[in-house]
Amino acid sequence: MTQQNTVVAQMRQLIQILAQHNHAYYVMDQPTIADSEYDQLFHQLKALEQQYPEWVQTDTPTNNVGAKPLAKFESVTHVVPMLSLGNVFNQEELFAFARRIEERLPNQKIEYDVELKFDGLAISLWYENGALVRGVTRGDGETGEDITQNVKTIRNLPKVLTHASGMVPTLLEVRGEVLMPKSGFEKLNAENEAKGEKTFANPRNAAAGSLRQLDPNVAAARPLAFYAYGIAQCEPNHGLATMSASLDWLTGFGFAVGERHFVCDSIQAVQQAYEKINAERPELSVEIDGMVVKVNDLKQQQQLGFLSREPRWATAYKFPAVAALTTVENIDWQVGRTGTLTPVARLNPVAVGGVTVSNVTLHNIGEIHRLDVRIGDTVSVYRSGDVIPKVEKVWPEFRPNDTQEVHLPEQCPVCESPVVMPEGEALARCSGGLYCSAQRIEAIRHFVSRKALDIEGLGDRWVESLLHLDLLQDVADIYHLHEHREKLLTIEKMGEKSVQNLIDSIENSKKTTLAAFIYALGIRGVGETTARMLANTFQTLDALRVADIEALKKTPDVGDITAEWIVDFFQAPHNLEVLDRLLAAGIHWDAPVAPTRQPFNGESWVITGTLSQMGRDDATQMLQALGARVSGSVSSKTKCLVAGEKAGSKLEKAEKLGIHVMNESEFIQLMQDYGQLEA
Repeated sequence: MTQQNTVVAQMRQLIQILAQHNHAYYVMDQPTIADSEYDQLFHQLKALEQQYPEWVQTDTPTNNVGAKPLAKFESVTHVVPMLSLGNVFNQEELFAFARRIEERLPNQKIEYDVELKFDGLAISLWYENGALVRGVTRGDGETGEDITQNVKTIRNLPKVLTHASGMVPTLLEVRGEVLMPKSGFEKLNAENEAKGEKTFANPRNAAAGSLRQLDPNVAAARPLAFYAYGIAQCEPNHGLATMSASLDWLTGFGFAVGERHFVCDSIQAVQQAYEKINAERPELSVEIDGMVVKVNDLKQQQQLGFLSREPRWATAYKFPAVAALTTVENIDWQVGRTGTLTPVARLNPVAVGGVTVSNVTLHNIGEIHRLDVRIGDTVSVYRSGDVIPKVEKVWPEFRPNDTQEVHLPEQCPVCESPVVMPEGEALARCSGGLYCSAQRIEAIRHFVSRKALDIEGLGDRWVESLLHLDLLQDVADIYHLHEHREKLLTIEKMGEKSVQNLIDSIENSKKTTLAAFIYALGIRGVGETTARMLANTFQTLDALRVADIEALKKTPDVGDITAEWIVDFFQAPHNLEVLDRLLAAGIHWDAPVAPTRQPFNGESWVITGTLSQMGRDDATQMLQALGARVSGSVSSKTKCLVAGEKAGSKLEKAEKLGIHVMNESEFIQLMQDYGQLEA
């Protein structure tokens, strides 16, 4: 045997031994050797590689550390989209899922593959001729981020594929989840806490945060593990008949799969598996939030096919929300951009479903009264769908004697303006309008946004600094910033050029449209579409300012409540003062012209999917120019749906309702016919 063969054989032996112990430690949570013994094996391999660098193996664990940090992640388009799963939350919904499958596969025997639903980060791995060449995040399902260097640091992940059969595909794409096992998560948090560094709220956040570090050394230092759950591509085809067989096949290459796995011959057996997994959940080495139920036969999967964003042959069976007891330490009232007051319960921090919860919204004063929640109360907190924390129940038997009922504040907690709650509404609001500092910062952000006055460069950092310098009391002050050039130059990282660019952008924004100006005011209930309708109906700001509720209600897209909000806005003296200052500063728009033909007046249209020859904003403006109202949802009142590529649930709903559907080519022809596009 040559020296090269001897050295390579020693390297391969050490790599294999280290891989086995990594699997025992990180996946099974059952270490088979002491850390010091592992370190000795690791250093033996490292010493061999330093002595013979020309023979270092591509899958060596010593390569997990040392790659240079990346400047950014590159985007990668998935050849096979990474679809999401539908959800069921109880036995009734599970059985309904099974009935839909049976209806599509009449007189066929159906088996179900049942796996753990990992609470981690979904990724896709590419192997070419057995070598790991790429790791990509799910992203939006169509496009993900290339995290190959970080993926290569995951210790239980095979970097080079070998199989007892000797067969290795030329191309294999494996889908799975990256997790941080519970023991590793607890150890990481303990170490970070001892060093005075940030701890993580749950294992999923720790895993996802680790994989999205630009420096692979950070990921390498974290106890991550990969669990396979499926095959997206295989060339040549693996020839396997079932989902369960494909998972077994993957384990032959060294991939880890869930520590619980069932093949069930009936949906009743699936329910039993669910109850067993739920009962054993605390004993598992990883966090899960349910189980995944798949039709086991791969040919039957092909027969069932896909909906727009999920397979028909699989669903996630979620566990009941995890609840925990804690106490309410305070109830604060937050003020939003439009003045809405939202009560927030400040809780004694408690772990719920693997996440530390310290704040929970109580939504409105009506919800507070329904629950009769008070400061000092003991409450049950649960995470709806294991995501959104919510107060589920108050325990009056634990209530201290000195608690008091919670009432709506009479004054805004920020500006002390009166708080009002119109009859029939659930939400209270501050009447301070543009004068309230809590509303002011959001009002300014809205006013300068692209679809409003479009003042480029006046981002959050600028706004915060200008407020700190007391240069912005309301949006009208934006147009007087040129008078404070010297103060602007004192803002950190804002030099002469940046200041001048901002002043120029503000000056350019003075020429706008009536619709954009109405939208920029931030009137409650007046979005971009409604602002266009108001501009088309009233033609001038003066006419809109004096319009009464009945006149406003004649405008398409304006109902009773929105009409009241518009009247309230224009009756508030401080709002009129700001308006007059804006107009005096030089904001203007073209005089109204005679209304053009509007053949779609009052019609509701919906655009969905991707348009290849124009943006959806462009298509929206064309429809609005013809009098249509462009909605974000399909209903029985929808006149037409414009469906681009990859149209999803909206298209399905339109077809069910019998609504006219138009493809992009037909839409372009229609716009050409009406002069919105050149032929």
